Amino acid sequence: MKSQKNILIVGGVAGGASCAARARRLSEEARIVLFEKGPFVSFANCGLPYYVGDVIKKEEALLMATPSLFAKRFNIEVRLKSEVMSIDRERCEIEVADLSDPLSGGDGKRYREKYDALVLSPGASPVRLRVPGAELPGIFTVRNIPDSRQIKEWIAKSGARKAMVVGGSFIGLEMTENLSALGLEVTIAEILPQVMPLMDPEMISPVHDELRRRGVSLRLGDEVVGFERLPDGSIFVLMKSGETEKTDMVIMGIGVRPETKLAREAGLEIGELGGIRVNDQMATSDPKIWAVGDAVEVRDFVTGQWALMPLAGPANRQGRLAADVITGRDRRFRGSQGTFVCGVFDLTVACVGPGEKLLKKLGTWDKYEKIYLHPGHHALYFPGAKTLSLKLIFSKEDGRVAGAQAVGQQGVDKRIDVISMAIQNNATVFDLEEAELCYAPQFGSAKDPVNMAGMIASNVMRGDVDVAQWEEVEGTDAFILDVREPSEFAKGHFDNAVNIPLGDLRARMSELPKDREIWAYCLVGQRSYYAARTLSQHLFKTKTLSGGYRTHVGRRDSVKPEK
Repeated sequence: MKSQKNILIVGGVAGGASCAARARRLSEEARIVLFEKGPFVSFANCGLPYYVGDVIKKEEALLMATPSLFAKRFNIEVRLKSEVMSIDRERCEIEVADLSDPLSGGDGKRYREKYDALVLSPGASPVRLRVPGAELPGIFTVRNIPDSRQIKEWIAKSGARKAMVVGGSFIGLEMTENLSALGLEVTIAEILPQVMPLMDPEMISPVHDELRRRGVSLRLGDEVVGFERLPDGSIFVLMKSGETEKTDMVIMGIGVRPETKLAREAGLEIGELGGIRVNDQMATSDPKIWAVGDAVEVRDFVTGQWALMPLAGPANRQGRLAADVITGRDRRFRGSQGTFVCGVFDLTVACVGPGEKLLKKLGTWDKYEKIYLHPGHHALYFPGAKTLSLKLIFSKEDGRVAGAQAVGQQGVDKRIDVISMAIQNNATVFDLEEAELCYAPQFGSAKDPVNMAGMIASNVMRGDVDVAQWEEVEGTDAFILDVREPSEFAKGHFDNAVNIPLGDLRARMSELPKDREIWAYCLVGQRSYYAARTLSQHLFKTKTLSGGYRTHVGRRDSVKPEK
């Protein structure tokens, strides 16, 4: 198939820029023009909070490519400050406003361009609260370099000492860390009872602890309902609960929504989630128009449901794939697993695949099982080993890996990356059990945490052990058996638990009931697994508490996790 002659791309950054460069590599014949309404064609928006926090010192470091680079290296024309105002699908034309024209009065001189293939990469817009005072000076969103520049200027000129971050998602947490590094007192206001809403709540408790340890105030489960300017120039924040906060600046980190105005007005199909609906070749409902990046809905790789995945990695791959299809190659987007990682001071939080919360919302949780573990990020005998907490979700039917979440100081991203690849290849927990990963004591263990997760889950799948979950303990009438040492038991234990150390278990089995289910637990689940295997072979009905006492205690915000 001959390459398209006239490829027009609306929007740069990740999806549009990667599409343009890939299209040129595949076709020297095509005329490729990229339109960007902002002043930069391709910048690292994920680095914006770190530019605010002076981790990234120079603004230029955020620029991934410039119009001159696109022109010289790829023979691609980039038109900055050029807003595409409308699409005429019948004539295959777009209308463009030249916002750089000083004679246009700010509206932009209008002109039209014809296309053979049109790619939409408009991205997503930050969500702003629609409450009184939301447009006051000192209240910011973080989408682009000019936004970051304004925040830095505000801090310098106003001498701001306190900040409120509204929303505890990626951008909110990253801005919290960087504002704190600048010496500001930060409060996070989050309408949900947890930060990082995409994660399951029990995995986020350590993050709450870390934020508080770093002096961050948390207003969880409360909602901002208004802002007022005070005579001294500060901002008065009113919460739904009636609580108030006085701050010097506000960052809206609520999240983003797909930028679909252009597509809607052109009559392209919009999905139920508000994103541009595309097929697995990134084509819209118009066969001459493609869409990529944060503005589109894609299939969740695990659930098959439509989903919004505003992540840089998928956006880049989608742009590349769209260019392949436009130039005649038969490529298909597999869907997205929603793999992400976020730094929160000394902690790393990462996730892949749907969590338990989402699967319950979809009504499919009964098809899945979960296990928890708390291994060292490398061999425990080597100095510096840090505990990471890992949750693995898998199919009850065949052990197929569905998702994983992890939090810890080190080694978190490595394990989630491995599991992400496993999910993409429809691997099972038995594959994780057998995965051959590199090992030296300063990097991992002979039984890597990924292997351990696979082994534990495989034990469940094979029927070697039944698991009980941390949230079930308080309501059960099972016999609760603590197999830790008496000194551990004395530091904290479940109510009504009976302490029989693992080493004494065989000699003291007569103390255990035959007519009740026995739930064994230890600190992290290893010794209780040994106990459950022993007891089951002596015909006791047993379960082991997945993840042990650390999982249970560590999930309650009011209690610090065991060290």
